[in-house]
Amino acid sequence: HQKNYHNKTKVRDLALMTLLLGTGIRVSECVGLNIKDVDFDNGAIRVIRKGGNEATVYFGEEVEEALGNYYDERIKTIGLSGHEDALFLSMQYKRISVRAVENLVKKYASQVTSLKKITPHKLRSTYGTNLYKESGDIYLVASVLGHKDVNTTRKHYAQIDDDRRRIAAKVVKLRDM
Repeated sequence: HQKNYHNKTKVRDLALMTLLLGTGIRVSECVGLNIKDVDFDNGAIRVIRKGGNEATVYFGEEVEEALGNYYDERIKTIGLSGHEDALFLSMQYKRISVRAVENLVKKYASQVTSLKKITPHKLRSTYGTNLYKESGDIYLVASVLGHKDVNTTRKHYAQIDDDRRRIAAKVVKLRDM
């Protein structure tokens, strides 16, 4: 039974997990996505942020591939009345819920590690951390994650900032040895 269920949901689940980890969107933004919010031509999705603001979030090749595979399946499936537009559907053909995504992340994470409690928010935070480590641009991270105030972002990534300052102290040489 479990294997049969997994075979039916694996493409959707991979798309969901890859989208969360590859864009840093909130789980609420993810479940709120409609089919028409995906723009493969520009590698982007249109999300409704906290507070109701609309934003464009761009995605890379890995997300595009996983999302594309799911999209091909999804457009052949008709959701229940009132759920037809939802990008991610449950097995009951309704818009997938935040709780269902949380359980899904927990299920797959438990197969990888038992040491850490991995949640959709942890995937968002991992994305933010990686983006900050790669770019060093706290304003970019704040913008991509949809933080209204850069200080919110700074607070979450202060440890990385501290590590970077520590490295800076060792990089500059005052004289040749």
